[in-house]
Amino acid sequence: MSSSPASRPPTIDPVAARRWARQAPGDAAPWLHEEVGRRMEERLQWIKATPRHWADWSPLRGGLEVHQRVAQRYPQAAVHVQEPESALHAPTAAAFAAPWWSAKRWRGGRPQLFGALPEGGVDLLWANMGLHMAADPELLIADWHRRVATDGFLMFSGLGPDTLIELRAAYQSRGWPAPAHAFTDMHDWGDMLVHAGFAEPVMDMERIVLTWGSPEAALAELRTLGRNLHRERFPALRGRDWRAQMLDLLAGLASAEHGGRIALTFEIIYGHAFKPVSRVAVAPESAIGLNDMRQMLRRGREGA
Repeated sequence: MSSSPASRPPTIDPVAARRWARQAPGDAAPWLHEEVGRRMEERLQWIKATPRHWADWSPLRGGLEVHQRVAQRYPQAAVHVQEPESALHAPTAAAFAAPWWSAKRWRGGRPQLFGALPEGGVDLLWANMGLHMAADPELLIADWHRRVATDGFLMFSGLGPDTLIELRAAYQSRGWPAPAHAFTDMHDWGDMLVHAGFAEPVMDMERIVLTWGSPEAALAELRTLGRNLHRERFPALRGRDWRAQMLDLLAGLASAEHGGRIALTFEIIYGHAFKPVSRVAVAPESAIGLNDMRQMLRRGREGA
């Protein structure tokens, strides 16, 4: 399945997006990713289903601390790690082999790394803070749908369109190109989920304001959160003069409301949706996937 060009984020450069996806994060996921994951994990208390198995999508960037929180919530569930970028397999494996991942802290056994998922998919696919960096989000959501079992569910989060509104306005005031690509509205994410085959998606959002005491600290943390994937971003290397201008611009974002600290807004979108039983349209010829056929046959036997 491939989505139409009109449905994709119009300002993302797919080459730049792929380059970012292959870049290994630092020693730990950004604080914002861990915090968003913590808040998303709290939402699991409202879902009555108890997964028998679950998969974490790209946990090195999504957050290892929140991975542990989900694992502790479902101590009897088998755990799988899915990392679509082979360049991140080695650092991900090293992270899960680190001393902090002790048997005492891990109740359900070590996760299976990069292997095949259970037949029919997992009951929960967890994807924290990654969708907004995908050049083709509909294609990615369709991939997630294939990995979720019937009656299983997807939990994801990402950045929304009001992210960095202060920085975007400051760039515009100086006549600079946009500092980041455009982020997708949560209603559009919901439409993509339904189009992929998920049912009754639930979307919500909140705004988190991060503050820093210096422009250097702000710039350093922003670099951990992503890259500017805009197609019309500055095409060459930046120099020292630009860095000085950038620090001056960030210093101008200091807010009296936040005690004189530099303040930037991040719109966080949360979403979850279940995968219903496949419905086959009546037609002279119909084609369904093997896993969907097995699920339909199994349900038929259970209802007999």
